[in-house]
Amino acid sequence: MRLYPILLLALLGSLLPGSSRGDTPPVPTVVVESRTLPQEQILDGIVEAANRSTVSAQTAGRVKEILVDVNDVVEQGAPIIRLRDTEQRAGLEQAQAALKEAQARYQEAQAEYNRSKDLYDKKLVAKAQLDTITATQDAAKARLDAAQAGVIEAREQLDNTVIYAPYSGVVLERHVQLGEAVRPGTPLMTGFSPDQLRVVVNIPQRLINTVRQYHQAGVLLPTGRVVAERLTFFPYADPASAVFKVRVYLPDKIKGVYPGLFVKTAFVVGAVERLLAPQSAVVYRGEITGVYVLKEGQISLRQVRVGRVLEGDKIEVLAGLEAGEQVALDPIRAGIYLKEKQAEQ
Repeated sequence: MRLYPILLLALLGSLLPGSSRGDTPPVPTVVVESRTLPQEQILDGIVEAANRSTVSAQTAGRVKEILVDVNDVVEQGAPIIRLRDTEQRAGLEQAQAALKEAQARYQEAQAEYNRSKDLYDKKLVAKAQLDTITATQDAAKARLDAAQAGVIEAREQLDNTVIYAPYSGVVLERHVQLGEAVRPGTPLMTGFSPDQLRVVVNIPQRLINTVRQYHQAGVLLPTGRVVAERLTFFPYADPASAVFKVRVYLPDKIKGVYPGLFVKTAFVVGAVERLLAPQSAVVYRGEITGVYVLKEGQISLRQVRVGRVLEGDKIEVLAGLEAGEQVALDPIRAGIYLKEKQAEQ
């Protein structure tokens, strides 16, 4: 431990004169409070996209047009690749022709059934003849249903010649070239959405039960600390390392964060008493961190050790202060006041 800064501060404090006991320094102060804060365990994690997928071909054909490429931003539902659709259009026309034929056959069978039914009601035809005509009508109806399904399938095959973005995101990788033949299942493009991100963290076995119990975490991003939206725990440990994988979901549309970044993640593992002071009251003089303390009408500069910065302009004071002490809210004004007192002497 380096003693020079501490000795220097002690000497500085002894040289800085305070005010007389009857003269209240014109500096606003605040009382240092003690609060119960979450105790956290900091672990490393890797940012990844919650939505990352590879779009594959659903029909056979050759790549006719590639509309986007790597690093392009695409909107949900926008076309990204077109395939040649000659075969699919021919298949649709053939299915539509088969449907028209089936409709005509069914209408004919239905008309024949209606005539036979009238004759049967008049007892002019036998029941066996009516049964034969009824079976013919049912077969015609089945062929009509099959033809309608064939048209739906052929139209879907035609629609599949245009591949659309499943969600808004960024193209990460292109797997095909112009003119390349593809078939169902062939990977075409890989992309991810930067709007929904999560952090994957490995939790040691000794901490997993506590982390599950409190179920709270904060992620220390380059842009600041954010509270996790939710946590997802894998139900098993890695047999090689005995760690549990946890997904920590970030709020939507976090700026300045990208998949692949290493970030610190703070998991709540208990509670601890800490002194809190306004962050604006802390001054930094080289290697020294201190606050101006008002005690018995006198102001002095005191070295402190600080911890986390919290919401509401608060900072943890780990050493150097006690609960109930008063610190100056305006350290610049407090420093000027002490210099003026020193000049008067």
